[in-house]
Amino acid sequence: MPNSITVGRPTALIIGASAAGLFAAAALSEFADVVIVERDHLPDGPVPRRGVPQARHAHVIWSGGVLAFNALLPGLTDEVVARGGRMARIMADMVSRAPNEVWFRRFLATHHRNVVCSRDLLDSVMRDRVLDHPRIILRENTTALALEGNASRVTGLRVRTGEEELTLGADLVVDASGRGSRATQWLIDLGLPKVTDREVDAGVTYATRLYKAPAGTSNNFPLINVQANPANPPGQGGIVLPIENNRWLVTLGGTRGGEPSADPDAYVRFALGLGDPIIGELIQNAEPISDITVTRSTANHRRYYEKMKRWPDGFTVLGDAVAAYNPVYGHGLTVAAQGAVALRDILRSTNITAPGTARRLQRATSRPVAAAWDLAVGQDAFYPGATDTPPTAVEKFLARFVDRAVATGARNPRAMGALLDVMSMEKPATRLFSRDMLLPMLFGPKKQHLQGPPLTEAEWKAAVQYR
Repeated sequence: MPNSITVGRPTALIIGASAAGLFAAAALSEFADVVIVERDHLPDGPVPRRGVPQARHAHVIWSGGVLAFNALLPGLTDEVVARGGRMARIMADMVSRAPNEVWFRRFLATHHRNVVCSRDLLDSVMRDRVLDHPRIILRENTTALALEGNASRVTGLRVRTGEEELTLGADLVVDASGRGSRATQWLIDLGLPKVTDREVDAGVTYATRLYKAPAGTSNNFPLINVQANPANPPGQGGIVLPIENNRWLVTLGGTRGGEPSADPDAYVRFALGLGDPIIGELIQNAEPISDITVTRSTANHRRYYEKMKRWPDGFTVLGDAVAAYNPVYGHGLTVAAQGAVALRDILRSTNITAPGTARRLQRATSRPVAAAWDLAVGQDAFYPGATDTPPTAVEKFLARFVDRAVATGARNPRAMGALLDVMSMEKPATRLFSRDMLLPMLFGPKKQHLQGPPLTEAEWKAAVQYR
């Protein structure tokens, strides 16, 4: 690899070649020489990697993520499309039932677009772009052991490579190691207090299987999404994601007492037994081309690093290491990219080594974290046993308001645009209280809600060969 460190430039160490780590590397390469410390060996091409077990399941990149992706790595989504991915229009290319069991109309007027592809393809394209940068070095098969420094400043990272332990010095260490981050304990070891955290666990299990796309379908076949209803536990839902190489990636999910299994016959029965049987009807005669992968580590878990009274210079935490979400909401990758954009924007006006820079970075990158957290917890907190702290009166009011916003957006394109601005993480939640939402909500005109999934006759015939 031609990458090399330049004498005199600051050095940034990133823990983990996760999506958050790769985005952080892209952002930091503008200001520093970057070393990514990765415990695994990264694969070549769009194939699974051991350190990303959730990659087997459906991933959708909302339009706020698309904007952040391309801000960090211009043309990235075009490369994904060139290699088999797709930009899907929201809602025109989606058949989606909301958590309150309202079917969305397939409006054409909104500008929002999703990136649709396998996680393996997306990761491969990101790795190729980021690791080709001359100021970024990858150290594979290297495990982060502890932070070096003290409660005032982190100066580097102690690592293990094979049988050797050594210390790597750095002006900034970024933890992008994901759900399994050890940053909380590392900060305690430096003499700092334990960070406040919160977990909301709806007890969701996901089961995913790949199918060969029916011969009559094209790359433009819509995404099919039946979302779980927290008001009717156990919450059960699923998604059919048409991805590259003429495949359907099907992910089913269920909360405690209603989990899907890895049994092939039970898998189809589960899909047919959802609040609407559309997913089961689509896959019951489709050809499976993989085993069923099951994942149970789906809790929402947030660490409030930005609220700590003391924070060391030279250290920042990003991505799932700050907050990990129930994957059903599809916001994790968007938050990772938006966090890296926030990091880049701060460093364009602040020296990476200046006192207080790391605290500013931590606070700035927490904003997209908070937005995604509110969207996820606003649903999951209502499942039985999800949290020791029951929803507050404010959270209950907001949940009811969001239900009304969804019901309004399902039949009004102006309201749908406002709803998607928030769900896509392009704009803050205050957008839901704009004229575009409130006027249709209060005064109409109001079309009747759809009585079933808006799949066209031609799409039905192409997918199941009969109606």
